[in-house]
Amino acid sequence: MQTLLMQTTASLPTPLLWATLPIGAYLIGSFPTAHLLARTRGVDLGSVGSNNYGATNLGRTLGKPWGIACFLIDSIKGALPVLAAGWMLGAFGVAAGGIEPQTAWCWLATAAAGILGHTLSPWIGFKGGKGVATGFGALAAMWPVLTIPCLLALVLWIALVLVFRMVSLASMVAAVAVPCAVLVAALSANGLTGVRAVMPFFASSLLVAAFVVFKHRSNIARIRAGTEHLVLQKVVQKKAAQPASESLSRN
Repeated sequence: MQTLLMQTTASLPTPLLWATLPIGAYLIGSFPTAHLLARTRGVDLGSVGSNNYGATNLGRTLGKPWGIACFLIDSIKGALPVLAAGWMLGAFGVAAGGIEPQTAWCWLATAAAGILGHTLSPWIGFKGGKGVATGFGALAAMWPVLTIPCLLALVLWIALVLVFRMVSLASMVAAVAVPCAVLVAALSANGLTGVRAVMPFFASSLLVAAFVVFKHRSNIARIRAGTEHLVLQKVVQKKAAQPASESLSRN
């Protein structure tokens, strides 16, 4: 964790980069992956399932492979502009302590613009997904500061989906886990000095987490009412049916 405070310095962003990087990220992020994939099968995601233009609703409507493919594409579209921005700013591969605050905020603004493009896509009436996959790709692309926290959050997400079978719950908890992991890593590495170094990244990942939770407010209501959509239902039902079929065959 000592790499958080390496003193290799990234360059300061020019006004041109401040203008073009977020705009480019927004346009890339606005690519309506789930909508277009659903249209290939004659389905309008805005009128089925949760009416959400995201990987979860697509997977629930057309099948798991479609949802996985959408998640991967949305993650890539979030990561690509952030990787490009990191390279152009000289921030990619530089530890938090070596990145000037102006550079960090420009890099983070690029990530935020990509997430915003996904959730408010102009191509489908400023609608979109809930920003989980695109947000994961965008933040994970910020090597090394946010990559490891995002990968830890991904492991947590998988574990929660397997245990509770609620993608929404897993997504919200995983989103909140990212800023927590950033803070813990900074404190363990260099105490308050480490926290100051990662503050732009901590604050931004916290805002992204709050945004993700806000986008899931309808899911929160369904969770409280006990009516939230569950995944892996067929797997659970199949396992439950096996003992019954075995007992019948014995009889």
